[in-house]
Amino acid sequence: MKTLSRRRFLTTTGTLAMTPALSLFGETPVGEGLIDAHVHVWTSDREKYPLSSKFSDKDVVPAVFDPAILLAEQAGTGVTRTVLIQMSFYEFDNRYMLDVIKADPERFRGVAIVDDSTSGVGERMKALAGKGVRGFRLYAFPDKTATWGASEGIQEMWKVGGEEGLAMCCLTDPESLPVIQEMCKKYPETPVVIDHFARVGMTGTVDEKALGRLLALAECENTFVKISAFYALGRKKPPYTDLAPMIRRVRDAFGSKRLMWGSDCPYQVQGEHTYKASVDLVQEGLDFLSAGEKADIMKGTAEKFFFR
Repeated sequence: MKTLSRRRFLTTTGTLAMTPALSLFGETPVGEGLIDAHVHVWTSDREKYPLSSKFSDKDVVPAVFDPAILLAEQAGTGVTRTVLIQMSFYEFDNRYMLDVIKADPERFRGVAIVDDSTSGVGERMKALAGKGVRGFRLYAFPDKTATWGASEGIQEMWKVGGEEGLAMCCLTDPESLPVIQEMCKKYPETPVVIDHFARVGMTGTVDEKALGRLLALAECENTFVKISAFYALGRKKPPYTDLAPMIRRVRDAFGSKRLMWGSDCPYQVQGEHTYKASVDLVQEGLDFLSAGEKADIMKGTAEKFFFR
């Protein structure tokens, strides 16, 4: 992430309610630009928004990444709307994300985290949907998915998701994709969003077996894939064009209308990685995408789902 000067820090943090919707984007109306489908935000205000007991200040790096800092990163890229993913630092306390959405509902939507181990999870999902939440993050790793079949809370989440059009947004590895696929078949009406290509390519190379598991999900018509977190995949170096063959195969399997781009900020803006580089890969670096396909990935898919 870029180093913030003290002056920039003081002028960009703590100004959420005072930031005009168009201030960093010239004359571009909020609803007409690109959409970033994956961003985390948090504040340094521990009194109003305390961390989960599972985390301490040393875990919070950078110390703050609030909407004002995000808007500064997005300036000039054409991105004007953002889907916020509840940050793990807050666990089930979604208040900060909800307050960000409430302060600028034209610009933001959310993906919340709820506790599936307690009763009433479906009602909590419905209540959050009334506050700009369009999906719910699941940490779908092998140790978690192994218990899904016996979990009443997980089953309720998937059922309510299908009834209400609320997505199960899965942060997962390739090993868990077969379990997710079975859940997709059990709850075919439930929208499912796979984050970051299911982290295929995180080891530095794109494993064919792992990619095959992701592509197999294309048979489930309500499953979407986020083209995101380029900094963490493949060679992990801009301009990220080594990821083009994987993106092409994912496009071929799912079609562009089931793909959406996300930056995974603030982690995309660190060291040599920049926000613009992430945008540019899709906009300029993939010659196999038509203009219409780019529009789907960079705006249309996320708009129809998260900003409906």
